[in-house]
This record gives sequence, structure tokens and C-alpha cells, in this order.
Amino acid sequence: MMRYTLSITIALVLFWLMNSGMFTPIILMLGVVSVALVVFIARRMDVVDYESVPFHLAFRLPRYYGWLMKEIVLSNIKVVKHIVLGKAYISPSMATIKICAKTDMGKVILANSITLTPGTVAIELEDDEITVHALLHEDLEALKAGEMDRRVCQLEKS
Repeated sequence: MMRYTLSITIALVLFWLMNSGMFTPIILMLGVVSVALVVFIARRMDVVDYESVPFHLAFRLPRYYGWLMKEIVLSNIKVVKHIVLGKAYISPSMATIKICAKTDMGKVILANSITLTPGTVAIELEDDEITVHALLHEDLEALKAGEMDRRVCQLEKS
């Protein structure tokens, strides 16, 4: 617990310093008070844990984001193409898909990744299932194939 408290304190101090850009004594004192208050409240709420301080993702996250950005660009192109082709080329579909993500953070990353990808929206996330609406049936089939889910599972492994 102390490790996570120290980690969140360091992260908040660095965030404060990057955003303030001022290093006068009064500003630094206000920063210390603000960080101490936020850490105190977070500890009292019992939210300082493995998932609230996800430094374990620091080295794997950039690779996942790179892959996700590529998927977003490709999906943008595909959605625009199908919209330009007309209504006959759009096949809205909805399905509930089993997922392998175990942690709450992994599930949220997966749901957000699906929603960020044009043409798909995560509608409901419950236990080990996610309900998705897709503008194109082929996008829903791609999600069922599980590439994005597999990558999120690799990301969340510690």
C-alpha cells in the first residue's frame, strides 16, 4: 500500500510541476498542500491500489496505443468508404462477445478501445461479456475473432 501511495504522490507532484511552470515559494507550497490533500482523500477512500496507480503498464501501453492508433486510422478509412458507397454497403449489427480481460482496468481499456474505433460502440460491459454495436457486420466479426481482446489481455498481465 505504501508503494502505491508513494507512486501516486510522485506522479501528482510531477503533474503539478509540469502544469504550473512556476516555482515561487507560494506556488510550491500550494502544490504540496494540494498533493497532500488529494493523496489523503484517496487513501481515506481506499482507492490507492494496483489499478489506480497503473505503473505496471508503463512499458506495454505505448505499443498497445500504437497498434490502436493504426486500427483507428484503418477503421476511419473503411467507415468513410462504406458511407460513400451508400446505404446498401452498411450492415448494422449488435452482439454480445465473451472477453478474456479479468481486471476492471482491462475491461475498461477494451470497452474504450472498441468505442474509440470508428464504426463500433461498446454498449454494455458486464462480467466477462461486452455488448457491441457495429456499423459494419465485418467489424463485429473482427471483434469476435478476438485480436483486440487478446492484446488487452497481454497488456493487463503483470
